[in-house]
Amino acid sequence: MQTIITDDSQRAKPNDKWFRLIGVPVSVLPFVFFYIREYGFEWSLVWLTFGWGLITTGLSWELLRWWVFQARAKYFQIDNTGRRVLLTFIGYAVLTSLIQPIETWGLSQIDPTGLIADPTPRVYLTHIAMAISFAFIVGGVYEVIYYLKLYRLALTDAEALKKAKMQTELDALRQQVNPHFLFNSLNSLTALIGEDPQKAETFSEELSSVYRYLLRCNDATLVPLSAELDFLNSYYHLLKTRHGDSLILTANVLPNGEERQLPPLTLQLLIENAVKHNIILPEQPLNINLYLDESNWLVVSNNIQRKSTRVLSNGVGLSNILTKYRMLGQPAPIIEDDGREFRVTLPLV
Repeated sequence: MQTIITDDSQRAKPNDKWFRLIGVPVSVLPFVFFYIREYGFEWSLVWLTFGWGLITTGLSWELLRWWVFQARAKYFQIDNTGRRVLLTFIGYAVLTSLIQPIETWGLSQIDPTGLIADPTPRVYLTHIAMAISFAFIVGGVYEVIYYLKLYRLALTDAEALKKAKMQTELDALRQQVNPHFLFNSLNSLTALIGEDPQKAETFSEELSSVYRYLLRCNDATLVPLSAELDFLNSYYHLLKTRHGDSLILTANVLPNGEERQLPPLTLQLLIENAVKHNIILPEQPLNINLYLDESNWLVVSNNIQRKSTRVLSNGVGLSNILTKYRMLGQPAPIIEDDGREFRVTLPLV
């Protein structure tokens, strides 16, 4: 992934005030020691080389620092780190090789002791080598800091993209639930109109109440179990309008578990799935049970009495629930079918 920094941020100078205040004097000290070893200890020479070094090294530091930002402006992406480093250090070598002889010559011209009035080629070469070494060290520090900044930005961008993708997928899942729920409810209403118009009217009123909850919670990622149970009670009455005593729902959830959360409409999808795939007759009632297990996970189970004819299904129900839990980073629901009972165990957040 390429992390793009805006023009202002890529040219903005880092907060390196203390690095420069400490780094410039430290960089000068090796040159002072070199002169002491080369020409002997003289306080006047020490102060001269140190003072001259502070001035010239400070100016050189600013020049090389300017070059750092030129390299960054050209190759500012993390993918271009290799090219940026190469360009930076080539510039360091060239600029230092040009500047250092001038600094060495200038020091010899202002030396009141006369000890370094005529620097030898070895002095020039030693100064250039030392200066390039320090320039590379300082430049390396700048590059590491910049690379870490890019890396943090890359991680931030990746996390933002991941969240955006997850949000998009969650929104898509929510949009699946609406038409899925409405489609099945309208099918039930259509069947009722011909069988019992009075029940159809009651059913439509219940459907309106239930759909208001669906619209209200549709933007939520998680809802309290208590809210889902209240909604499920209304949805159950809606189903009872059609199925009567052939459908039995038993909920046994202690109050201390009702504040735990789960994705909205999870229970509705499970109940709808059970109703859709099983025979519901007075002589063959469908029993649906909700309870908390010893781990405080919510168990939704029903007896299995599958319809003999294949039920038209768009496959939204269980896959929708599993996908939501996966995207929320929660443990996956456990789905069990032993031929007599179908059971889904849901983790509660």
